[in-house]
Amino acid sequence: MSEKALKQQIQNLKKHNARLARLARDARNKLSAALDGTGLCLWQLDVPTGKLIIYNRRWGAMLGYQPKELNAQFEIWREHLHPDDKQNVLDAFYDHLHGKTPFYEALHRMQHKNGTVTWVLDRGRVTDWDENGNPLKVTGTHIDMTKEKQYEEQLAQLANHDPLTGLANRHALLKHFAQLKALGPLSIAFIDLDDFKTVNDTFGHRSGDELLIQISQRLRDACPPEAIVGRLGGDEFVLLLPFPLSSVLVNSTAHRCLQAALTPFELDNGQAQVGASVGIDEVMEQDDFVNALRRADRSMYQIKHTGKNGVAIGQTPLAFTRTGTEP
Repeated sequence: MSEKALKQQIQNLKKHNARLARLARDARNKLSAALDGTGLCLWQLDVPTGKLIIYNRRWGAMLGYQPKELNAQFEIWREHLHPDDKQNVLDAFYDHLHGKTPFYEALHRMQHKNGTVTWVLDRGRVTDWDENGNPLKVTGTHIDMTKEKQYEEQLAQLANHDPLTGLANRHALLKHFAQLKALGPLSIAFIDLDDFKTVNDTFGHRSGDELLIQISQRLRDACPPEAIVGRLGGDEFVLLLPFPLSSVLVNSTAHRCLQAALTPFELDNGQAQVGASVGIDEVMEQDDFVNALRRADRSMYQIKHTGKNGVAIGQTPLAFTRTGTEP
């Protein structure tokens, strides 16, 4: 072959290599765009060196780091695992690496640069072995699951909390009731606000909602930490007090809650005044939530029928007290 022909062949090979490089770059860009659109990140680990290749996103981007701010290394990834999840994640990874599981999978948290956490779903499997059967390459994906986890938390919040006040809803009260009853003495209080309809009629329902939010916080503050404060709906509230009915804490908590309702409320369009009728009874061994609440409700209505704004402890009229003054 002449020198001229050899040079021409080399030139043709260079053009062909350049074309292949362009095709590879274009394919990689398309893959990157397709994967980024799904939130999926493709990675490959070189096991002997610990080097990571990130195919469609720069390493560390999902943790808030700029390009090249973090080295794409297994050790760096391991350092950013959340301390509470780290051991479980590494156990799952090495179980697969040692052939104990057909693939690696872990849903876990990683530490974000700003101090928050990023939830990640990691999946991978060994794709290359040496002549002795030792793993050389692990290829996998990870997906940022933070928004999904936040959505799950919001759903859990809605499932167990009143959307307006954040207090425990009926579903949560049922669970707390069963748990507290199994632990020992338990009293239940039913609180119905007095003259709340007047607030809605005078100031409007938006102000009524603001009053409910304020009274909810006041009830939380008035109760001991062990108590559960819940809202059944409207202006009806329930307290689960893990104390016997004879406890001083039951009496003092009831009167603090009554005083919380009697204290005027500063609203955006004026000052509102309400009160509360409070009925309390002790939970019996045979009681479910409905039966126990019904007896507390009956105690509360004894207050309603005799002038409102008071506390009835148990079923005896002698237990009535009014205007937040403890006997």
